[in-house]
Amino acid sequence: MSMPALFRGRLSIPVIGSPLFIISVPDLVIAQCKAGVVGSFPSLNARPPELLDEWLARITEELAAYDRAHPDKPSAPFAVNQIVHKSNNRLDHDMQLCAKYKVPMIISSLGAREELNQAVHGWGGIVFHDVINQKFAHKAIEKGADGLILVAAGAGGHAGTISPLAFVAETRKWFDGPIALSGAIGNGKAIRAARILGADFAYIGSAFIATKEANAVETYKEMIAGASADDIVYSNLFTGVHGNYLKPSILAAGMDPENLPTSDPSKMNFGTDASGERAKPKAWKEIWGSGQGVGSIDGIVPAAEMIARFKKEYDEAVDPPL
Repeated sequence: MSMPALFRGRLSIPVIGSPLFIISVPDLVIAQCKAGVVGSFPSLNARPPELLDEWLARITEELAAYDRAHPDKPSAPFAVNQIVHKSNNRLDHDMQLCAKYKVPMIISSLGAREELNQAVHGWGGIVFHDVINQKFAHKAIEKGADGLILVAAGAGGHAGTISPLAFVAETRKWFDGPIALSGAIGNGKAIRAARILGADFAYIGSAFIATKEANAVETYKEMIAGASADDIVYSNLFTGVHGNYLKPSILAAGMDPENLPTSDPSKMNFGTDASGERAKPKAWKEIWGSGQGVGSIDGIVPAAEMIARFKKEYDEAVDPPL
């Protein structure tokens, strides 16, 4: 396993907070980084596009000020997620702003582009690409990504179907670079397990929805805190790409979660409309994503408190006696 220099001495636990559509905003990213985990957000969350400049300025300045005040315990780096799908008509604009602020880490999704990786390397940043199988993993590394995010079965959002045990083991046969593992990770023991499997980082999203800083409605946060793995439904209906969603939100929208139709993947859209607003299916406002690890989340707390719990559980995790 290999830990990039960017992270050394700056993490309290080996965790990357995944970029959450709508939910990840500067308040959450800054709280995560100050608590010692990588905070991230999708650039498309900043709407209109001009808001991204303000977000990057605020995050960069606040974390720099924190580091000056805490030289012995600096903040973790932050990351910006870029959707590389052809429908994202903001990609060039958003990448120019990332270059302006020399964003330390880019998380690329839904397409691997060699020119994007080269641009990030040009300003000294690194790129992790999220993948759901070996085909996409090989393609990402061939095109110059520095690390892989293995989105395994049980992850929130656009999850894959491969067991995390198999996914890491097969990837480590050919790739010795940094790996982040995603899939039902909601406590410190699971973070330790990801490391034991051979991953460098745990990639956690759903748990951070149930934090004070998350830009989610209270009902969504409460649903996360009260849900279990049995409440997760895997479907491609809502975006054209298979993902995991909360069953109670599907029921509340008047649909039967056990009998959902399939969707046409060609209708997937990650662009913006004429007003600069992100174009998105209406269902995203009513159908809420989540991974299977929500059973470990019991309440809504500040991000720093959740990370402190993760660290305590991670430090105490040991093999039980046989």
